[in-house]
Amino acid sequence: MNMRYGLGGRQDVFVGAALIDMYAKCGCVESARKVFDKIEVRDTVLWNSMLAAYSQNGHPDESLTLCSEMALAGMRPTEATLVTVISASADIAALPQGIELHGFSWRHGFDSNDKVKTALVDMYAKCGSVKVARNLFERLKEKRVVSWNAIITGYAMHGHATEALDLFEEMKEKSLPDHITFVGVLAACSHGGLLDEGWIFFESMVRDYHIDPTIQHFTCMVDLLGHCGRLDEAYNIIMQMRVMPDSGVWGALLNSCKIHGNIELGEVALEKLIELEPDDSGNYVILSNIYAQAGKWEGVARLRKLMIDKGIKKSIACSWIEVKNKVHAFLSGDISHPNSDAIYAELKRLEGRMKEAGYVPDTGSVFHDVEDDEKTNMVCSHSERLAIAFGLICTPLGTRLLITKNLRVCEDCHVAIKFISKITEREITVRDVNRYHHFEDGLCSCGDYW
Repeated sequence: MNMRYGLGGRQDVFVGAALIDMYAKCGCVESARKVFDKIEVRDTVLWNSMLAAYSQNGHPDESLTLCSEMALAGMRPTEATLVTVISASADIAALPQGIELHGFSWRHGFDSNDKVKTALVDMYAKCGSVKVARNLFERLKEKRVVSWNAIITGYAMHGHATEALDLFEEMKEKSLPDHITFVGVLAACSHGGLLDEGWIFFESMVRDYHIDPTIQHFTCMVDLLGHCGRLDEAYNIIMQMRVMPDSGVWGALLNSCKIHGNIELGEVALEKLIELEPDDSGNYVILSNIYAQAGKWEGVARLRKLMIDKGIKKSIACSWIEVKNKVHAFLSGDISHPNSDAIYAELKRLEGRMKEAGYVPDTGSVFHDVEDDEKTNMVCSHSERLAIAFGLICTPLGTRLLITKNLRVCEDCHVAIKFISKITEREITVRDVNRYHHFEDGLCSCGDYW
């Protein structure tokens, strides 16, 4: 195709947008960006095409950066612009950017646009500001299915099962639920441990709404049964599924085996996961933790050798927090941050107060056969604790902290953060690979189901 790059004609822009869209659908984001960069005179459609290319291919950070460039270029945003970048901020739980985009959209006259408002509902919910999300939802002129799904899923992911199910009952009177609605409803039951209700909704979905269960629905049911200790029933559901179980389904079973210390089914789940995603170290680590909690160090050693033989390295735990528009990232045991001395001093201070309040370190997640003191030091310097300590010393009293972690929060850190939230009188939200944990006054929204 002979495309006259750099001339800036309308035909160039039209063809350029089509090329960007094509490359995006093929996963070739760099090629899409090259096309974008070669066109000197860009219209809003071209900018939106590149924004969508980043978002569709899992590059929300680049999407947000490009939006800033678009604003500096004097381009007026459209509905599509705002929905794309607000969703990008939701994907990475970037609340400050989300709030900025909220104001940006209002300043450009989108305060009455329901599609933009729905994107904001989703963003605030995913960033832990469920009350703000609900307020925006109630102000929608027209509540479409996607709007109901956003708020129901938002409540579900934060463990507010009652609110999610109440909204579902209200929705049924005004709009027809779809398959995404039921993913949110079943997730609410799973996160709340509502086994009977989960079965009722699952059966109603098929019987009353004629929705065939998808892999997401089965994953929620396996997770719900597993968390409630019905591991055999969870396994039976997997065996009876009409669709091929994926890594999400087997991962839900493996996580439940960790909660209940079921080695036998945990080994079955890992075997299936190795077939589906052989290079994912996290699966090996979960079974290693199950072995370690049971004191079966030979099992830990066997898995470690298997990982070495396969060339699989354990994923490095990383947590990050945004303070004053700057992201601060931490690894476990990290001493590279400029404020490391103050961070560790804060952790030491907190540890003393936590122990006075009854905290006892749980070192079961450490699958190294080392002395107890060393295990305690290892769990007490996990990345999420470093991020929390930094947030505590760098923000005013009462400020809510939002932490994101790339792996699952361990049991000890979960207990510790509950103590920290009570001692410091702070709301602390931790978004891990599985779900959101909203800690307040010594309690977690997950009800210890995760």
